[in-house]
Amino acid sequence: MSKRPRVRAPELQGRSWINTGGKDLTLADFKGRTLILDFWTFCCVNCLHVLDELRELEEKHRDTVVIVGVHSPKFVHEADHRAVVDAVERYEVHHPVLDDPELATWKSYAVRAWPTLVVIDPEGYVVAQHAGEGHAHAIETLVGQLEAEHAAKGTLHRGDGPYVPPEPVPTELRFPGKALLLPGGTFLVSDTTRHQLVELAADGISVLRRIGAGERGLTDGPADRARFSEPQGLAALPDGTVAVADTVNHALRRFDPASGEVTTLAGTGRQWWQGSPAEGPARDVDLSSPWDLAWFADRLWIAMAGVHQLWTYDLRTQVVAAAAGTTNEGLVDGPADQAWFSQPSGLAASGDRLWVADSESSAVRWVERDGDGFAVRTAVGTGLFDFGHRDGAADQALLQHPLGVTALPDGSVAVADTYNHALRRYDPATGEVSTLATDLREPSGAVLADQDIVVVESARHRLTRLRLPEEAVRVEAVAHRTQRAATDIAPGTLRLDVVFQAPAGQKLDTRYGPSTRLLVSSTPPGLLAGGEGAGTDLRRELVLAEGVTEGVLHVSAMAASCDDDPENEYPACHVHQQDWGVPVRVTEGGAARLPLVLAGLDEG
Repeated sequence: MSKRPRVRAPELQGRSWINTGGKDLTLADFKGRTLILDFWTFCCVNCLHVLDELRELEEKHRDTVVIVGVHSPKFVHEADHRAVVDAVERYEVHHPVLDDPELATWKSYAVRAWPTLVVIDPEGYVVAQHAGEGHAHAIETLVGQLEAEHAAKGTLHRGDGPYVPPEPVPTELRFPGKALLLPGGTFLVSDTTRHQLVELAADGISVLRRIGAGERGLTDGPADRARFSEPQGLAALPDGTVAVADTVNHALRRFDPASGEVTTLAGTGRQWWQGSPAEGPARDVDLSSPWDLAWFADRLWIAMAGVHQLWTYDLRTQVVAAAAGTTNEGLVDGPADQAWFSQPSGLAASGDRLWVADSESSAVRWVERDGDGFAVRTAVGTGLFDFGHRDGAADQALLQHPLGVTALPDGSVAVADTYNHALRRYDPATGEVSTLATDLREPSGAVLADQDIVVVESARHRLTRLRLPEEAVRVEAVAHRTQRAATDIAPGTLRLDVVFQAPAGQKLDTRYGPSTRLLVSSTPPGLLAGGEGAGTDLRRELVLAEGVTEGVLHVSAMAASCDDDPENEYPACHVHQQDWGVPVRVTEGGAARLPLVLAGLDEG
């Protein structure tokens, strides 16, 4: 332990604190405790995965460890303090959160990606940094070592942490996700934060029944005993039952409205990782944050937000399979198996098209048949870092993190433009985008009911009924780019170093070949003249093209490590992975080396 670099942790800076009872905190308030900083933003599904990974550690070491969320926004909406407060409740974050809209703490800790975890020891020194998911086991080991070391030194202080829970607010729904119109004219709603489904009367207000015990879990059975974990998407199946995207359980469930019974269709309850089977018997294959569902081309299609793909479930054979997307995050059209998505979160079938709300690229995409397979096309959206509220021609229009799409009777599609608090419309016949309604609070989905459209107004905890207007609402156009500052890099050759140090007690798993993977690409594609593509070395020389002055480097890294115990024939193994989108500016005097920390500390 004594050989770890001694780097003093920078002070925590931001606008305000959440979950502290109104108290502002400094590093001095955590002296004697191990502090874990979780840099997150609430749009990011990988950040939500990490929140779930940390829950057990947080509970087990509650008297010696404090987790502090540092909320560092990507989208303009995420800089709204009220929205951050809502997200902290929505995702049941039970620790202090620093709202840092200017990215002050992000910059002082040299963070480059969401999510990133930084571990600070009880004396205030940074001892580890981890980007991406899959690090909970390593941090658990490190926390145990820090407890032993600082207990022996007398620098460990046990006791209650600074978390102060907010007062509960009574509402019939709490951050609902999606809605479905049932044949009898009632609405089935995923009451996401309460881990239930709720059936509402035709008025969209009166509660008829609740399905689920209201506590996290993966339990089948009757309505009063079944358990979900943050359910989202709903889709009617041909047999009259309803498929449910049970998002945090990484599962598909089935609800029978006639009997009230809940069963499991697909998933194991475990999260899918690179290298896991992407096809097979539905109950034997892992899934990753299924967010929405739609029946299309004789299959149930799944917006697999956690791995940037679309999957399908065959009701007849009970087989799931990856259908579109490579798991790389971005916006790339083409044959389904070559396309890139960015956290697809909404689906709607309309004739020969499956519409997709591709949230992180602020895009509307569609899937259509292409010969014997499928192809992916983009209607609205340009990439991960451009967003806003602008109507007009689709190639110029802007959205901001849409979560839902709804097919309209005239062949157009309504878009729940979540972070713009608006309902938008894309018309394929004219290629135009317009605004149908504004002043909605984080709409996450919508459903047609007679001549009306009923919007899931998630952050107002209700369904809102709107008349479909003949003419769109006009709004002032705005355009944004991500607040993250571009990294200045020198022209010529750039050395890319992905830093990975196997956690204590582990080693790289090389039993079946290389245990690391690196994939590099760029936007625009002409940014790089050399160094793109896949490989196994975490270091690479990138050659910057002449004449291109700015762009985004897309870097995806994975490393597998196993417990280093020669006595154990079957050691436990752990996958560490992260995708970075690094905005860069090519300029004389810029850096010749780009370090990205997957796990460990960058020592240059």
